[in-house]
Amino acid sequence: MITIREAREADIPALLAIYNHVILNTTAVYTYEAQTLEARAAWYADKLASGYPVYVAEEGGQVIGFSSYGPFRAWPAYKYTIENSVYVTEEQRGKGVGKLLIRPLIDSARAKGYHAVIAGIDSSNTASIRLHASFGFAEVAHFREVGYKFGRWLDLTFMELLLETPADPVER
Repeated sequence: MITIREAREADIPALLAIYNHVILNTTAVYTYEAQTLEARAAWYADKLASGYPVYVAEEGGQVIGFSSYGPFRAWPAYKYTIENSVYVTEEQRGKGVGKLLIRPLIDSARAKGYHAVIAGIDSSNTASIRLHASFGFAEVAHFREVGYKFGRWLDLTFMELLLETPADPVER
């Protein structure tokens, strides 16, 4: 049985292994170099300090995926918009784990008063595009050839989910 829970510091090595596999073998992350344990620990500490959640999917005591969100852009007027991330181990992709990891992100964003959730997805990643669409995300932008990895140019799709929030939100 798969359970979804908040990540713990002890999960950082598993998060690192999942993320590094994605970096080195897919176009889901537009970077080339694997991260260090120290870098992933700093990422996790920053998420917690900034009030952003990190969730893990666990099965049989093993972390098989994780999700989080963070700021979309650094300027103050973007404070009601976040960008989500979902990563699943290669063996578990296509089995519904991503769906289990997105729901708590959306619920958390709504509870914290965010208005828009953005997903930046490599345009060839049709599984992630379908996953986000199943939660009501709509494609709002398609950027051609903005990344280069594995010897080819990559297109980037932006998808957006608008949450029900007041027309005049409470200041953060």
